[in-house]
Amino acid sequence: MAVTAKEVKELRDRTGVGMMDAKNALVEVDGDMDKAIALLREKGMAKAAKKADRIAAEGLTGIFAEGNTAAIVEVNSETDFVAKNEQFVSLVNETAKLIAQNKPATNEEALTLKTADGETLEAAYINATQVIGEKIAFRRFSIVEKNDDESFGTYKHNGGRIGVVTILKGGDDALAKNLAMHIAAMKPEVLSYTDLDPNFIETEVVALKARQEIENEDRKRTGKTLLRIPTYGSQLQLTDEVIATTKGELEKELAAQGKPEKIWDKIIPGQLEKFVIDNTQIDQQYTLLAQLYVLDDKKTVGKFLEGVGAEIKSFTRFEVGDGIEKKEDNFVEEVMAQAKGAK
Repeated sequence: MAVTAKEVKELRDRTGVGMMDAKNALVEVDGDMDKAIALLREKGMAKAAKKADRIAAEGLTGIFAEGNTAAIVEVNSETDFVAKNEQFVSLVNETAKLIAQNKPATNEEALTLKTADGETLEAAYINATQVIGEKIAFRRFSIVEKNDDESFGTYKHNGGRIGVVTILKGGDDALAKNLAMHIAAMKPEVLSYTDLDPNFIETEVVALKARQEIENEDRKRTGKTLLRIPTYGSQLQLTDEVIATTKGELEKELAAQGKPEKIWDKIIPGQLEKFVIDNTQIDQQYTLLAQLYVLDDKKTVGKFLEGVGAEIKSFTRFEVGDGIEKKEDNFVEEVMAQAKGAK
């Protein structure tokens, strides 16, 4: 049966598929529009199933905040080119909005939510996979809720490859966003040293010492000042006993140097502060409050917030592809394999 250009256009507008796919579907069902839509949906599910094993590690984060609720999501594609696709971007944004407004508990529950077109999110992802031609996958989400006296800070970096939501108390929206920008750049994993696992700290200290000892070997050869090898890595390890012992050792050093005891109180606080900085390098790498604030690098984030009477309550940071094992293409091996196959 012949179909008209008007019918093909209507089916394309309603489904988003290409012209030839729309035409072939209409021909197959003798021009019945509803049957053509159902047929395309079935074919879309089949195509999506075939692509299910593909690795999708590119994509975008999406953020939607309304009232006291915000949602951050990650949606993956196979290539970063697709992440610029208008349908893909729209799907990411609608996913974040639906999740913020409906607060599902799981990915499975989220995929049952109805879009503005009346279809489920799951159907929307199947359709996107069919139309775009790549595996499109909804990976994860987080719902963030604040109190009335708190502010959201939201920020998306590099077109949305990184997304951050912060909750700030005692500050304004601008500061909350600035902190989100800091978090996007500096990649803290937790808020405070109290959130770090003691076993993790011990492992990281061993690795830190090994790296610095190797670097000191290079510094010896080039005549540079040697790094101080830390004994500790986190404030969590700097107990009152450790600080008291360190203070006692500093006093002995000052006495050995012949420094008058009456000036020790002017010297020791600075030396103790230097000791703490040298021995909290794990905190500085992994915890937000111990990092130097990018907009005032003479202060840590914690000290800066203390100075302006604000407190960061939490942060959520998504980076596209984090933790996904990407396929490493070997161009030479690929060419050799194709050459062998051609023989």
